[in-house]
Amino acid sequence: MVSELVLFQLSSFCALIGMTLGWRGVMTKFAGFYDLPTAWNQVFWGIVLGGVYAVSADGLLFQPYYATVMSSDTVYTGLNIVSLLLVTLFASVVAHLLLRRSRVRRGSSQPTSGWALGLAIGGMVAMVMMFRMFEFEDIVSVQGLANIALISIVTPRAEALITARHGYMMLQGRRWGAVLRSTFWRSSLLVALYFVVFQPIGWVFILPFLILSAPAAETWIWESVPKEGRRRLRRLWAEQARERRSTTTVPQLGAAESPVEDE
Repeated sequence: MVSELVLFQLSSFCALIGMTLGWRGVMTKFAGFYDLPTAWNQVFWGIVLGGVYAVSADGLLFQPYYATVMSSDTVYTGLNIVSLLLVTLFASVVAHLLLRRSRVRRGSSQPTSGWALGLAIGGMVAMVMMFRMFEFEDIVSVQGLANIALISIVTPRAEALITARHGYMMLQGRRWGAVLRSTFWRSSLLVALYFVVFQPIGWVFILPFLILSAPAAETWIWESVPKEGRRRLRRLWAEQARERRSTTTVPQLGAAESPVEDE
C-alpha cells in the first residue's frame, strides 16, 4: 500500500499541472496588459480558500457520497442539498470579499484576479479529490488514469471560469447576482465531478461547457485591460498577424521564382 505522503505528493503534482495549463492561453494571451502582481496575490488567497473549501466539501459531501455508493445496503438519495449549498455559498461569498479588496477594484482587475483565484481554488479541490481517488483499488488502469488527468486539468479551469465570470459581473454592478450565480455553478460543478469519479461517461456533458465558454472568458479578461492597454494590444496583435502573413507568403514567392535546373 502506497503511503499517504506519496499519494499527497502525486495529487499535489497533478493539481499544479492543471493550474499551470489553466494559466496558459487566457492569461498568457493578455500578459503584460493587466495587474499581474494582484493576480498572483489572488493565487495565494485562492490556495487558502480552496484548501478550506476542498476539505469541507470532502468531509460533508464526498465521503458520505462515497460511503453510500460503495454500500449495497443503503439506497442512494443524492448529495445533501443543504450541505452542498452551504459549502458552495461559503466559497462564493469569501471569493466575493477577496475580489472587493481595494487593490483589486483600483485597477478594475476583478476578472483577471478572479481567474487566478479560481485556478487556485480548483487546484485545491482537484488535489483533495485525486488524493481520494489514488486510494481506489482499480485506479491504476487506462480509465482510472485518464479520469485523474481530466480532473486535474478540468477542475482548475472550471473554477477559474466561474470566478472570472463572478469578477466580470462585479464590474457590471451585479454583486448579489454574481454570488448567487457562482454558488449555482459551483454546486453544479461539484455534483458533476463527484459523478464522474465513478462514472467517467459524465465527461461528455462537462467538456462541452468548457469548450463553449472559452470565447466568453477572453471577453471577461478583456474588461480588465485599461483603455490605453487595449489600443497597444490591438496594435501588437495586428503586427503579429502581418508578420505571420509575411512569413507564409515569402516562402511561396521564393519557391515560385526559384529557377529550375536543367537536366
